[in-house]
Amino acid sequence: MKKVLAILALALVGTFTLTAQTTNGPVMTFDVTTIDYGSVDKGSDPLRKFKFTNTGNEPLIIKTAKGSCGCTVPTYAKEPIMPGESSEIEVRYDTQRVGSFTKTVTITTNEAVETRMLTIKGEVKAPAVKESVPASTGGLKQ
Repeated sequence: MKKVLAILALALVGTFTLTAQTTNGPVMTFDVTTIDYGSVDKGSDPLRKFKFTNTGNEPLIIKTAKGSCGCTVPTYAKEPIMPGESSEIEVRYDTQRVGSFTKTVTITTNEAVETRMLTIKGEVKAPAVKESVPASTGGLKQ
């Protein structure tokens, strides 16, 4: 009976080991996939960075990165990211557009799952309106 249990335990460990080793290819692992700008002033810094690491065992190639509209512009490394190396995708949102926003960036790679989605969100506040005070006439009627 002990031999049977030992053989089953060994087979189970071997199965887990083989499963862990069968992850072939590049794997893009992000620190975060959503960045919240929070509440920002109109015209403030538009740049945010999505950091990632290639946790796979082959070079990762980013084929494309496209924003969901013209107000969201991503840039990325054109050269392969080797296993264990890190890189980032920079995203610029047009902070001249006042109001709440939620935009996406679609990443196409050479991974088994070819597309990934990143999200940015936040609110751009309008500048404070300055109230004009009528000039004083010194108490005289005109």
